[in-house]
Amino acid sequence: VNWGWMLRYLHMNGASFFFIAVYIHIFRGMYYGSYKKPRELLWILGVIIFLLMMATAFMGYTLPWSQMGGWGATVISGLFTAIPLVGDSIHTLLLGGFTVDNPTLNRFFALHYLLPFVIFAVVGIHVWALHITGSNNPLGIDVKGPQDTLPFHPYYTSKDTFGLGVFLLCYVGVTFFAPNLLAHPDHYIPFNPMQTPA
Repeated sequence: VNWGWMLRYLHMNGASFFFIAVYIHIFRGMYYGSYKKPRELLWILGVIIFLLMMATAFMGYTLPWSQMGGWGATVISGLFTAIPLVGDSIHTLLLGGFTVDNPTLNRFFALHYLLPFVIFAVVGIHVWALHITGSNNPLGIDVKGPQDTLPFHPYYTSKDTFGLGVFLLCYVGVTFFAPNLLAHPDHYIPFNPMQTPA
């Protein structure tokens, strides 16, 4: 595939950098107390988005069918067997059999493709909930009028544009000059169910 190496590295590092941005967003929300009343629904929706993102990233991690991905799928899917009564059924349904094999890869690929659309829908609800309650701020001041706010442009647009530029510069720098910085060498070894990663 022409430029396939670039697409793979952009996608692989893009997922890692996307999680960096999400962690910054979560820690900002925790620092500002955005989980407190009246923004509980907003926080719960954020947690749902985070869990869906983790599921999507995990399934994408297994798709190269490497030692790390295959054994990661084996270990993480095995956690479902700890659920009383229905755990074994969930495990078999998720894997498409009793072990990680081709049906697992097909199911994980389908879910890796479909879950971002679910995430997009929940993000829409998350933004709607934000507009209902309003944004939180570091001072904890409830907005009562225009005197309590700043215009979005030019204050926030210039700050956000600068932050986005620095973030994208780091992302492009890692992707093109150190593409395996956030990867493990075993991720390039084909999956062998008879040998665990070192």
